[in-house]
Amino acid sequence: MSAASVISVLDDDPYVRAAINNLLESRGYVVRTFASTEEFLRSTDSNDTSCVIADVQMPPINGIDLLTQMRAQGSAPPFIFITAFPDESVRARALKAGATCFLAKPFAASDLMQCLDHALAAGRDNLE
Repeated sequence: MSAASVISVLDDDPYVRAAINNLLESRGYVVRTFASTEEFLRSTDSNDTSCVIADVQMPPINGIDLLTQMRAQGSAPPFIFITAFPDESVRARALKAGATCFLAKPFAASDLMQCLDHALAAGRDNLE
């Protein structure tokens, strides 16, 4: 893990944001949290994030639409999706859009960390 890895966490549930923030900070990551996709897009962190962990279902722009929009604009950070409403068609859509992982809430910390390790490795590969 690089000390410069910035992880952006997008979830409309403040408890989920806090839990993921605490987990990732305890592992040495720089974490930025956002209550909405719009808040994330307005921030400068959207340009320098190493990975995005986003809830799938957030109004008004859902996580998959955010991924698609960022890819269309030439930004390609890896995405990990989390959801309280796992649905195979949504999972398939997320993975087809380019998500690295798709986790159903509640998920184990070890599962999230495994996804994050994979996403950051994939992100480094894309930069080379």
